Amino acid sequence: MQHTDVQNRLLAMDATSESYATDFVRELLISAQHRQVSDLHLQPISEGLKVQWRVDGVLQTLGLFPLGTVTSVVARLKVLAELLTYRTEVPQEGRVREGSVSINGESTIEMRVSTLPTLYGERAVVRFFASQSEYQYLDQLGLPTSMAADLGKFLEETTGAILIAGPAGSGKTTTAYACLREVVRKTGGGRSLVSLEDPIEVPVAGVAQSQINSSAGFELASGLKSLLRQDPEVILVGEIRDHETASVAMQASLTGQLVLTTFHAGSAAEAIRRLIDMDVEPYVLRSGILAILGQRLVRCLCKCASPIESSEELLGLKVERALHPVGCEECQHSGYRGRRVLVELLKMSTAEIGQAILQRHEVQQIQTLMQNAGMVSLHARALNAINEGWTSPAEVRRVLGFRFESDEESI
Repeated sequence: MQHTDVQNRLLAMDATSESYATDFVRELLISAQHRQVSDLHLQPISEGLKVQWRVDGVLQTLGLFPLGTVTSVVARLKVLAELLTYRTEVPQEGRVREGSVSINGESTIEMRVSTLPTLYGERAVVRFFASQSEYQYLDQLGLPTSMAADLGKFLEETTGAILIAGPAGSGKTTTAYACLREVVRKTGGGRSLVSLEDPIEVPVAGVAQSQINSSAGFELASGLKSLLRQDPEVILVGEIRDHETASVAMQASLTGQLVLTTFHAGSAAEAIRRLIDMDVEPYVLRSGILAILGQRLVRCLCKCASPIESSEELLGLKVERALHPVGCEECQHSGYRGRRVLVELLKMSTAEIGQAILQRHEVQQIQTLMQNAGMVSLHARALNAINEGWTSPAEVRRVLGFRFESDEESI
């Protein structure tokens, strides 16, 4: 991907100027937003400041730049995020409010800044929050029609848990917020909706949102217990991270609340096994979980893609046809433009799956039962995406790796 124009503008700035850090940060943030960057990395090294950004899930190097002689680039970010500039020996986290930075009439969206002490100075990572005008509801997420309908029905339930599983950067929070808005839209504010998040990424109208504050003793598990005394009907738990939070969330799903939560796991089957490994009682999982949505984000090929002619480029994937990225001006020579979601939806509806959970079966056994019950796996959907021509074998391997080979036989 070409970043020459941004690099040249940043390198042209006078690093000895008092306005260097302010100008550098303003140009960098606006350029990152314009290119739909999700994360921005600023890493001090012995030679200067290495800047990278993540576009469509892929980390790309922008260049090496001066730290600033009079003013510091990272310190400027800390000022914008209302962090303590004199505390450089401890990690800090803060938010840059929407519109805090602007250039040529364009202002930034809201973002989160995280700093960490390293060998050559403070490292900063900026997370850009998604635009509030995108991916508002289920029908905007790009889910298969039947799956969106099934998920919508689960959101009408009065009790039970819906888990959204995937690795970091797979769009879990976006899906969770879309589910919340769907409930608000369908009920017209007729249900009591609350959330407990770390942090709150996007305000959702109609939802009482609370943010974890560890320094004040407001932790996830204890906060969830307090939340249950607020007469909630629908609860969003930002993320299940430990046994205590998992246990409280699952218990809530059994006692009259609809619980939405995200969970770090590679697939729906892995989510069940990980919860079992976290010592959540299997009978609670069997009775409490309504559905598990496993998801990944995969880059879409640009229109410049061309057919694959060599079987080696299929990377061992069993597909009938495939395209590979080429690169052009429109896709900034990356070969890809935008991303789409790959999803699998496990509905806890069969006795066989329930028994497998009670007997603490391993991931592959649970996966096989799920597919026998009609679930289309992530890997199967990935192969379909290649056959349909909107992504490539290389992108599927990058996102899913080589762990799901057994799924191919079920297609």
